[in-house]
Amino acid sequence: MTQIHDLTAAELLAAFKSKKMSPVEAVDGAIARIEAWEPRLKALYAPDFGAARKAARDSEKRWQAGKPQGALDGVPITIKENIATRGVPVPLGTAATDLVPAAEDAPAAARVREAGAVILAKTTMPDYGMLSSGRSSFHPLTRNPWNLAWNPGGSSAGAGAAAAAGYGPLHLGTDIGGSVRLPASWNGIFTLKPSLGRVPVDPPYFGRAVGPMTRTVADSALLMAELSRPDARDHMSLPPADIDWAAGPLEPKGLRIGLHLDAGPGLPVDAEVRAAVEAAARAFAAAGASVEPLAPFLTAEMLHLQDLFWRVRSWVDFSGLSHARQASVLPFIADWCRGGADVSGATVIRAVNNYMAIRAATTRATQPFDYVLSPVSPVPTYPAEWETPTNDVKRPLEHIAFTMPYNMSEQPAASINCGYTQDGKPIGLQIAGRRFDDCGVMRLSRWYEAARGPQKAWPEPPK
Repeated sequence: MTQIHDLTAAELLAAFKSKKMSPVEAVDGAIARIEAWEPRLKALYAPDFGAARKAARDSEKRWQAGKPQGALDGVPITIKENIATRGVPVPLGTAATDLVPAAEDAPAAARVREAGAVILAKTTMPDYGMLSSGRSSFHPLTRNPWNLAWNPGGSSAGAGAAAAAGYGPLHLGTDIGGSVRLPASWNGIFTLKPSLGRVPVDPPYFGRAVGPMTRTVADSALLMAELSRPDARDHMSLPPADIDWAAGPLEPKGLRIGLHLDAGPGLPVDAEVRAAVEAAARAFAAAGASVEPLAPFLTAEMLHLQDLFWRVRSWVDFSGLSHARQASVLPFIADWCRGGADVSGATVIRAVNNYMAIRAATTRATQPFDYVLSPVSPVPTYPAEWETPTNDVKRPLEHIAFTMPYNMSEQPAASINCGYTQDGKPIGLQIAGRRFDDCGVMRLSRWYEAARGPQKAWPEPPK
């Protein structure tokens, strides 16, 4: 029998509607799972189970009266800590931040609260969200539930770990270069990095997206239906669109699909990762898609200038801190920020222009295809204590050459599990689409999810 914490959001909602289960039972089940895992996993920040249980009781009354508040009424959810929730400080993963309670919900938090979702806790992230790791100067070290010695990825570290561990079915993360897709890949879950502006963000920024992180495509679709509602605070958001997020699978027959196995710069693709992505591509071809190789379109100079752009941006913030606060930042991030000091104005402009160069190169290379398949990361996960797969502050972006271009080009890209290494590390398949075709990416992911068959059993807490 499926345990309560393993039920999908869709299954919970059906159980609430039929009165076979109440939101109180669902929330209690998620909390029990958290209590079994969290002493070792460390995925949460600011849990408030008292407020969650009260919200669950209120939801239970609405369901008993046949008047649910919204499409997610009573379903447990966690929210990444940089997505503000009213009354909770937003430390941005670093001990250098003043802990001032947020005055209001950010757009994504507001939408899920309006839909009746029960917020269990916030989830952890590394300093300023600038690591693909569970390392932080503020939060305890977050680990991967598949093996506590492994890294969960980041920057949506806690969200990825929480989803795989069964901390309820719904989780929200953010992504500026791969920060929902990398932890999704390394935790074996599903995520969508939407087109820029599809989900309102406050404050918006180049490439920044909020995305659902769930065990199933259907649960991410449920979240997207709420997250994509308009919010005037995002001055970069897209116009409201009538999207059928619950649409069925998109059959590959007749589609032209690119297979991108060499990003150009960055780490070489691990043999087991390559084999898993190639096997997934064969499944699409067997179903009638035309699968063609896609040549590298990113250069080492583009990756270097993107790193420099982010370093300068972060140095501006870091240099404004007092020396005491600078000393409290994770040393890896502090050293990385210092790499943005004393950069000439001309070089900064080159780095800004590089954003558009990556955007143009990505669009030009991928436009001939309906969709593009690639690894999410060239390598599987790595030791929990490391900051990046290279663990080298001089080579911090070597693992994001497949993910980062789609932030710059504003195209939707998903991560879905496509296998495991011999030692059990999950491997993510990236499915990218043309700009604004978020629903198509979701529908093709839904097809692959069914074609792939069941995954391994989800990890269990240590005894």
